[in-house]
Amino acid sequence: MPKFLIRRWYGYHIVGLFILAGIALAFLTWFQWEIGAVGFILLGALAIYVIQAERSFEKELERYISTLTHRVNKAGEEAVTEMPIGILLYDKNYQIQWANPFILSYLPKEFMGKPIGTVSERLAAAIKQGESEIHLTMRNRHYTVYIHSEERLLYFFDMTETTDIQAMYQKEKSVVAFIYLDNFTEVTQGMDDQTRSRLMSHVTTALNEWAGDHDILLRSIAVDRFMAVMNQDALNHLEQTKFELLDYVRDITSKEKVTITLSIGIGAGEPSLQELGSLAQSSLDLALGRGGDQVAIKEANGKVRFYGGKSNAVEKRTRVRARVISHALRDFVLESDQVIVMGHKNPDMDAIGAAIGVLKIAEVNNTDAYVVVDPDEINPDVKKLMEEIENHEYLWSQFITPSEAMDEVTKHTLLVVVDTHKPSMVIEPRLIDRVNRTIVLDHHRRGEEFIEDPVLVYMEPYASSTAELVTELLEYQPKKLSMDVLEATAMLAGIIVDTKSFAIRTGSRTFDAASFLKMHGADTTMVQMLLKEDLDQYVERSHLIERAEVYRDGMAVAAAAEDEMYGQILIAQAADTLLTMNDIKGSFVISKRQDDKISISARSLGEVNVQLIMEALGGGGHLTNAATQLTDATIEEAEKRLKQAIDEYLQGGTSE
Repeated sequence: MPKFLIRRWYGYHIVGLFILAGIALAFLTWFQWEIGAVGFILLGALAIYVIQAERSFEKELERYISTLTHRVNKAGEEAVTEMPIGILLYDKNYQIQWANPFILSYLPKEFMGKPIGTVSERLAAAIKQGESEIHLTMRNRHYTVYIHSEERLLYFFDMTETTDIQAMYQKEKSVVAFIYLDNFTEVTQGMDDQTRSRLMSHVTTALNEWAGDHDILLRSIAVDRFMAVMNQDALNHLEQTKFELLDYVRDITSKEKVTITLSIGIGAGEPSLQELGSLAQSSLDLALGRGGDQVAIKEANGKVRFYGGKSNAVEKRTRVRARVISHALRDFVLESDQVIVMGHKNPDMDAIGAAIGVLKIAEVNNTDAYVVVDPDEINPDVKKLMEEIENHEYLWSQFITPSEAMDEVTKHTLLVVVDTHKPSMVIEPRLIDRVNRTIVLDHHRRGEEFIEDPVLVYMEPYASSTAELVTELLEYQPKKLSMDVLEATAMLAGIIVDTKSFAIRTGSRTFDAASFLKMHGADTTMVQMLLKEDLDQYVERSHLIERAEVYRDGMAVAAAAEDEMYGQILIAQAADTLLTMNDIKGSFVISKRQDDKISISARSLGEVNVQLIMEALGGGGHLTNAATQLTDATIEEAEKRLKQAIDEYLQGGTSE
């Protein structure tokens, strides 16, 4: 019997009572021996009773403990065999020793002595790697397995119902979308009411059928805008079909001799409907900034996916907007003590031309202005132009280095970023953080990365070049403009280079801008001189083109040898040259550059959106002009990844 129970009967308090009683009876016997004798007899009887009571209690306690132990053991046995928890024991050789009935249905018929790998190879690997928990799927049921390596014991908890509920929750999460008819206002101008009504009927019928097929709530919120609410499961299905709605609407409206394109912005992954609405609007802005005719899906974590974007952007910017932006830019210039203009790294002809145009805007408003150029990163394509600028004393005095620009910055400095909107691509990223006000002028399709909180943004993917946009801004400056021949020629050269001598991405506004520059002294002969190339460069480009092959559907791919290196300009020129060949819809040139990066330049005439293909490889650009650089691949690996991206594009869509 435990000591604490023994002390219950033989403790000092009991012994003390008996001693005191004995002493008291002894005194009593001294005076009255008869009464004392009776007292001793009673005390002895009491002692015998206490001893018997203790023995009786001990027997009853032992009987109770024995019964309880039996019940606990029986309950434990039933728990091991009957509870819906799998238990498995294995030996030091990772072979099964024993399993309870719950897990027997997932074990081989003769499981004793079999390796754990017969249950699951992943489970065996997890045990050997010392993991304490793993999630498994066996026979369409999901389990969480807890591994106790010291006891070589495994517990299998059936999580199928929990997993199904989680999957259902993910499928039923709300998704908000905004649908915008990109060019409805433009194509219906001057159209009679009957034709406009019939055209709109085609679009609304297509949208309603699409909504009905995918269980989507669709409501019109304006003549050219719709709002849609769906669940995540419907969105997943739409992504699998690559949003065929875009192609369908484009096809059915073309029967009316016009083509309507859609842009869809979708917000997902957020429980708040208000936040979903904000994400959807942000996605729509992103889709429109990239030229429209595409779907942008933005989730709460900031990840963006794109689908569509296969048709060329339709020129739809208005001169009213150009005039408003021009006046707003003038106001910002007048409020500043100086203007710093910065393009992208290794600036091309368009970036230099646009920067010079902004210099003129500052000049007509009597504000000092400077262009940031890194002398160590001069693009060979603009080398002749920079030599001409160096010989022009006044113009050269307005070109400064990045370090000089950092020293020049004041709290009233205005920074104008031209020909890019990505902070990682500008010549001096620290300038963006240093100045208080930044303006972005760009003609590229908007990407996910964007300069934070600019005070003014003028992005028009429908324009041929940033030089064209800046030329229009110059036109609407209220003060009389006087341009030097070199200044006007540099801007015209930027337009000519980006349009491939007015062959691609050229609208009526492009010719208007070229006419304005010609009227202000632009020299087309000088442009040709600035764009001349060396004979050696021509021979190298021809050698690269010689390696070209047609991959599929008019896609020409030229890959340089592993030991060959070419400059970025030559790679781009080779892609341009390939595009002039018969039956070539898209051209791709792969080569290693002097900085050991693998460069891929892509070109098309508009039928193929090379921007989407390059974005799949981490790059970007325009629908007809794009590129990417790879740092973790060989020429052979880059070619393989490129062809995979082409395959995905030709199968119906690209996401990023």
